[in-house]
Amino acid sequence: MSSLAKFDFLADLQSKYSHQPIFLQAVEEMALSVEPLFEDPENGEFYKRAFAYMTEPERMISFHVPWMDDAGVLHVNRGWRVEFSSALGPYKGGLRFHPTVNDGILKFLGFEQIFKNALTGLPMGGGKGGSDFDPKGKSEAEVRRFCQSFMTQLCRYIDASTDVPAGDIGVGGREIGFMYGQYKLLSNKHGEGVLTGKSLAFGGIHLRPEATGYGTVYMAKHAIEDKLKKSLDGTRCAISGSGNVAQYAAEMLMLLGAKVVTISDSNGVLVFENGMTSDDFDKFLDAKQVGRIRLGALEGSVSGKYIPDQSPWTLPDVQVDFAFPCATQNEIDEAGASLLMKKGCMGVFEGANLPVTAEGQNVFRTDRTFLYIPGKAANAGGVGVSGLEMSQNASRTYWKKEKVDAMLKEMIAGIYKQMTDAAGEDGTLEEGCNRAGFLKVANALKELGWVY
Repeated sequence: MSSLAKFDFLADLQSKYSHQPIFLQAVEEMALSVEPLFEDPENGEFYKRAFAYMTEPERMISFHVPWMDDAGVLHVNRGWRVEFSSALGPYKGGLRFHPTVNDGILKFLGFEQIFKNALTGLPMGGGKGGSDFDPKGKSEAEVRRFCQSFMTQLCRYIDASTDVPAGDIGVGGREIGFMYGQYKLLSNKHGEGVLTGKSLAFGGIHLRPEATGYGTVYMAKHAIEDKLKKSLDGTRCAISGSGNVAQYAAEMLMLLGAKVVTISDSNGVLVFENGMTSDDFDKFLDAKQVGRIRLGALEGSVSGKYIPDQSPWTLPDVQVDFAFPCATQNEIDEAGASLLMKKGCMGVFEGANLPVTAEGQNVFRTDRTFLYIPGKAANAGGVGVSGLEMSQNASRTYWKKEKVDAMLKEMIAGIYKQMTDAAGEDGTLEEGCNRAGFLKVANALKELGWVY
């Protein structure tokens, strides 16, 4: 039975959205962390009202996306934008193109985004969007036609001061470029910060592709040095995924002296027993960013061994000091979490959004000294630099790479301090992360007069 059932004031939410289990999972994870606030004798009832208010999106938009393939056949996909919370600023969050996308997935992502954005300290609300379109196996022309059709529908709902989408799974710089090009043609507005993750050629910011992965590693570095009094240098770090987050988490870990022992995709995992080399990394990056090929095709050209139909979290013989799940939601289940603990793993830092199941989270919570930092804090660097891109666009200026990296590091340090402050002496980093984000949004709702 879900732990959410213990919260009577959320019974209606559970009843209405029983068909959206991953959304309810995200709500449960948050509610468990902030439960002590609900019991506060002075403000507990307010916090319950505020929490219930936050669980309903302010607006949900759905639309069709017709597009034509290279053979001239018409296809119609579904598109959504979940504008979840504008309490702290314009709706902000990525667009995901993947066949598993539905309104429940996007609600979970949008709900998480509210608190992640709050932690950055930038004036951004929370939102998420996307489509059940699958870019895999599509030609560039097909992807371009789809993106143009998607933006033709979406453009009427977004604005630099209303809703600012970005990328996510299946939406990288290429797709953002196609969508921004269509927006410019339709709106006759140029230089607008209406999308982030843009190319440097038309308003993008340095380090946006790297920011989520780099930020996840910067966050891990803070926690490991502070709580364990250790360094990343020489540690064995397992990464799942092979997209932007995984790529740049691997790069930064290697720069800090760590050994990257795994990367993966949906077909299998590459294991580097002695750590990925710089030559391995270059070939990996070229395969994903240029060739757009599967990891299995790299076997023989890199030092790693490819194991099909497995993930980094199912391999009993690969020793792991720290885990960086950077693939997708619910990739580490109870068995995977138990295996990590058995192997002596000391911490999990979420590069993906909600990559650990509720059962897996409970495994990590059995040891309150275990470093478990949710994606709301661990991967906030991506949306943080997106927020900086919005500021750069609004001021019609340009920031050098070194300045952006310094601001990213300062932001991650600030998020870590918020977590430790909110956790207090007895709380975990997970609890501190969730409480800090919740309190910031709850206080804004009160000051706005939206919840009282």
